[in-house]
Amino acid sequence: MKNTINLNTEHIGQPIPQEYIQKAIEASQKLINGKFSNWTGWLQLPLKTNKTAITEITDYIRSLKQKIDILLVIGIGGSYTGAKAIISALTDDFTPPKVIFAGYNLSEKQTYSIFNYLKNKNFGICVISKSGTTTEPAISFRIFRKLLIDKLGEQEANQRIIAITDPKDNALHNMARKNGYKLFFIPPDIGGRYSVLTPVGLVPTAFADIDIKQLINGATDMAQSIINNKDNIAIRYAAIRNFLYHKGYSVELLVSYTPYLRYFAQWWIQLFGESEGKENKGIFPSSVSFTTDLHSLGQFIQQGSKILFETVLNFTEKANYIEIPYQEDNSDNLNYLHGKHIAEVNKKAFLGTLKAHTDGGVPNIIIDIPDLNEYFLGQLIYFFEFSCATSGIMLGINPFDQPGVEFYKKNMFKLLGKPGF
Repeated sequence: MKNTINLNTEHIGQPIPQEYIQKAIEASQKLINGKFSNWTGWLQLPLKTNKTAITEITDYIRSLKQKIDILLVIGIGGSYTGAKAIISALTDDFTPPKVIFAGYNLSEKQTYSIFNYLKNKNFGICVISKSGTTTEPAISFRIFRKLLIDKLGEQEANQRIIAITDPKDNALHNMARKNGYKLFFIPPDIGGRYSVLTPVGLVPTAFADIDIKQLINGATDMAQSIINNKDNIAIRYAAIRNFLYHKGYSVELLVSYTPYLRYFAQWWIQLFGESEGKENKGIFPSSVSFTTDLHSLGQFIQQGSKILFETVLNFTEKANYIEIPYQEDNSDNLNYLHGKHIAEVNKKAFLGTLKAHTDGGVPNIIIDIPDLNEYFLGQLIYFFEFSCATSGIMLGINPFDQPGVEFYKKNMFKLLGKPGF
């Protein structure tokens, strides 16, 4: 690839033993050869997502936009974090939203706020669930489906509802067939947190006017690079993480220097946390947004317990927006910055922080991203998915299940009096 994300390993503080690279290669080959799990449909997904599949989504979205202005996406976990991550990365905070999200919590206050916002809006619903019975999104779907029916009548409301679900029979699939919702399917061999490049992520992002073809192109190029080269950046990232984990670094901070990647960090946290946190093993994934969090967590990172390492998403923000002005009295002593752009200052903050933290004994992995756009986000998504699966296999766990998630549900169902609990 001529333009690609790059892994900078110069700031880890110590060389990575070759044995970890070899273990990562062996783990990755288990994935690629299909010898580890049946939940690896995401591996070849970008290569199989052809022009016809993309056109089906974009054509449908184009027709839907003739009816609605806002798409309410209802889902939890992997059913919303990927789309939210991409949309937040590529749109600004002050443009009226085309896509809003619900069903990812049980906050009555937030649900009521969304309800009040939508009741006078021209909206449709995209409900995403492999089963249709997950509590949080199922409750939201009941509420907002009723709102839509009360506004438009059932027949017209049904024309504005999209269901994204498993192709096999389930509650949501059957409801969609019965009521004539538009159906898109999640491949049965892809789990929720690996589903962002399926209709789960592509349908909402297409509605937000994001170029899903370029997203898939980036993921495709990264997949080809990884699958065709045993020693690649995803392998090295997995090897470094496992090496640092065995050296006592049990917390990984995903760092960015822009608030537009804050929800990408949430997608990353679920991907790694749900994949690796099992059998009393795993690196705890967290995130920080600099320079904001340097004024809160910066102290701990610099001088606290040496359990942290950082993975920094580094892209060069274009310096073409706001230039720092000259001020006659120089009361804030900032005239030395006169004529510079904020992006220049932010870049120096990154370099200064990098030196401070590495001098303080905090290993830093740098992922250089040429630009923040659909193509490179597609690369980054596939890179992290492959690295995560490889890293989990290296830990000796299954990175594709999540048995611990069911414990809170069973307790909640019992407390609510659900039959059978």
